[in-house]
Amino acid sequence: MSNIHNGIIGIIIFFGFLILGIFAAYLIIRQMTKTLFASSRVLAKKIIEDAKYEADNFKKKADLDIKDEIQKEKNRLENNLIDKRKDIERNEKRLREREQVLNIKDTNLAARESELIKNQREVATKDKIIKAKTERLDQLINIHNERLEKIANISAEEAKKELIKNLEAQAQLEAIQLTRDIKDKAKRDADVQAREIILSAIQRCAISQVMETTVSVVNLPSDELKGRIIGREGRNIRTFESLTGVEVIIDDTPGAIILSAFDPVRREVARLAMEKLISDGRIHQARIEEVVEKTRKELETVIDNAGESTLLEFGITGMSDELIRLLGRLKYRTSYGQNVLLHSQEVAILASAMAQELGLDASIARRAGLLHDIGKAADMHIEGPHAKIGADLAEKCGENDIIVNAIAAHHEEESPKSPYAFLTAAADGISGSRPGARRDNFESYIKRLQNLETIAVSFDGVEKAYAIQAGREMRVMVQPEKITDIEAEELSRKISQQIQDELKYPGQIKIVVIREVRAIDYAK
Repeated sequence: MSNIHNGIIGIIIFFGFLILGIFAAYLIIRQMTKTLFASSRVLAKKIIEDAKYEADNFKKKADLDIKDEIQKEKNRLENNLIDKRKDIERNEKRLREREQVLNIKDTNLAARESELIKNQREVATKDKIIKAKTERLDQLINIHNERLEKIANISAEEAKKELIKNLEAQAQLEAIQLTRDIKDKAKRDADVQAREIILSAIQRCAISQVMETTVSVVNLPSDELKGRIIGREGRNIRTFESLTGVEVIIDDTPGAIILSAFDPVRREVARLAMEKLISDGRIHQARIEEVVEKTRKELETVIDNAGESTLLEFGITGMSDELIRLLGRLKYRTSYGQNVLLHSQEVAILASAMAQELGLDASIARRAGLLHDIGKAADMHIEGPHAKIGADLAEKCGENDIIVNAIAAHHEEESPKSPYAFLTAAADGISGSRPGARRDNFESYIKRLQNLETIAVSFDGVEKAYAIQAGREMRVMVQPEKITDIEAEELSRKISQQIQDELKYPGQIKIVVIREVRAIDYAK
């Protein structure tokens, strides 16, 4: 019995402890729940604060992005506006130039119309005078006939004398008229014959003409090359310009740069050198010097070959090497809208053809025509008219007196002394008589640039001088061992003063004196 009682007590105690354990577990879980809930609230609050902070940051970033986009769009619109303004300015410039051309044409047309009206008036006046004189002559004849009728009763001898006198006067008048008709017919026949000779010569000649220019365009495979051509702080482009004497114009023209210079040989050297540098890809100062020097030597060979091939084409022999080289230089010289070498070939053909028609020596006429403008190959370096320069060069190189006189006389620098001088001048006039706009202005422009360079190189210590920017700037390279920095400043002042005293020019000219010292050594 006691065992059952003890078992019941044990069960009661077990359940008591179980209830106490459950209650304790409940309290513990409740406390843990409260703690967890509190920590969850703190965590939730922190998450909300972080979310607000991130939202603010996102909003600020979005605002900055929007502002950047707005600024980029603004810049793009401003650039478009600038481009459109440039296009408008270019169009306005073209319109102004066209308007100037039209004004010139209108002026010329008005002058011609005025001259035509004047000529018509003169013709009308002369017709009236002739008509009045004719009427007066008829009146005199009628009066004279009436007198003869009145004196019909005079003696036979007197009537005979009067008749003979009238017949003599009429015969004399008819003889004068006949003589005038014969002279007019002879003149017309001579004009027709001369015209046929000239037309026959022209028909044998067909040489293309090249318009004169002062710029060359070099195409680029990519616009990125423009930065490499300019170089760091502009070193590459300055080196190129100082070595070639050519102005390099790099603007917003896509895929191209422009080389500008009035000396065509100098410009051709620059064009070939620039194409080689672009093709090679190595563009730096040392490479530029190497390529420019190599290109200059190659072009000299091309010039010699051009002179020799021209002589071979025309069958001319016995010419000095200096004249052959100068003849080749004319390949890159233009004047009055024509390539001078092609113009000289054309004059040679025309003069030779006219000489054959007249029974003269065609080889002499051909030689004189080919050499008549040889002075233009040296007139950039020698002062004076090109006809006189060419005659002096031809005489120095052993050409005979007929050729020398034909060269000097084709622009009336000397009096013609042979038929070949007249033929050369006539052929030159025929070849150069095509229409061209403002040719004299271009020649005077070239002369002004040449005078600028001549003044600069006349000073002691000046090595080279180039006129660039269409004559608005002079770059003068001096020898550093002869000219100090202080003397360079004084030199620029002297050059500008002499230009002011001797030349006439619009605007102002910037004189830049460059003194560069180079230290060179070789590692062996």
